[in-house]
Amino acid sequence: MVNLPLMEAPAVDYGENEPAMERFRREGTERALALGNRGPIRFDDDGHLDPAILAAYRRHGFYIFEGVLETEELADLEVDVADILDRAPVTKNAPVDRHGRPALGADCRARNVSWVRPLSDPVGGTSASNGRHPAKMIEPTAPDGAPDWVVQLVLGSLQFSDACLRVYGHPQLLAVAEAINGPDFTPFNEAVWIKQPRLGGSVAWHQDGWTHWDSPDLDEGTHGFNFMGQLYGCDAANGLWVVPGSHRIGKADIKAMVAAAGSDRLPDAVPLICGPGDVAITNRQAIHGSFANTSPEVRVTINFGFHRRRSVLDVTSGGVHSPVTTYDEDYIRERSKLIMYGIDARSHRFPDESRYRYQPFAGQEADHRWTPAARASIKDYNLQDLGI
Repeated sequence: MVNLPLMEAPAVDYGENEPAMERFRREGTERALALGNRGPIRFDDDGHLDPAILAAYRRHGFYIFEGVLETEELADLEVDVADILDRAPVTKNAPVDRHGRPALGADCRARNVSWVRPLSDPVGGTSASNGRHPAKMIEPTAPDGAPDWVVQLVLGSLQFSDACLRVYGHPQLLAVAEAINGPDFTPFNEAVWIKQPRLGGSVAWHQDGWTHWDSPDLDEGTHGFNFMGQLYGCDAANGLWVVPGSHRIGKADIKAMVAAAGSDRLPDAVPLICGPGDVAITNRQAIHGSFANTSPEVRVTINFGFHRRRSVLDVTSGGVHSPVTTYDEDYIRERSKLIMYGIDARSHRFPDESRYRYQPFAGQEADHRWTPAARASIKDYNLQDLGI
């Protein structure tokens, strides 16, 4: 087992709110485990995703695929995440890492390493990300001696981790993406979330999308979904929370929901309860968020999402995940090469596994091998993320 180079902090809790938080976590966990939306990925004899899985995902807006990433792959991920943290800037905006070397992403144009003040909510109630986090979360008091900043998010992660790239090419997960978004599905973005123990900040309740809400073609799948692979597992204290079924209500008035609840503890929300190697799929239109991590357990999530092609083709967007631009066919094709590189990289590490066949590049596999030249070509690839 690799020890991640994490910040250390003494025990901390929600102060006067801790009893209410403990009850909220316990009751939320009970509701989550009663939903019936968890189990291994299952396909029928024709390779189609089990209809019961699709039905549960469409009903609740999320599903827990259990045991997707096995021990060997988790070990690879752990090594790479440790390396990412070791190479991170020594503090926010520093050009060097803790060893005095050029820091991870220091030579990139894109924003890669995102920081948060310990146990804080940096975006709730602000105009950040098009104002999609309208209500602020409770901020526990940071422990004495806490650092000014901690790493919480690494964007463009496929350029920094071959293990993450190989998960991106996972044949069963890509088959799930096809079942939900069609065989011509497109990328969204990729990241590694690191909710540091007793220091990790919150992410205020939100729905991910900012386009299409007024479109006559809006439905429950318009804004795509995220896969969330869990390196160590997650629970009610350090994991993501989701309001089941909220992906089907259109644009929600989250500020009013929080006001009605009397706190940031939305009464219908449930946490993602996952073991190591589980992969959650969460609809981007679902109301979701996470609380400050006052627990002693780190949460590391390998995050990557996909869209329907018709949701992004010829759409002008950006400004949150990438510069504003129009997502034309050439733009989408260039960004989708990362799927092919993931598939090929995975085939080298797991040669006995069946490769996924990505239809937009069918017959062109030999032109998209994971080589040193390909590695060099994906620097700053996340400047072409497909955010909607």
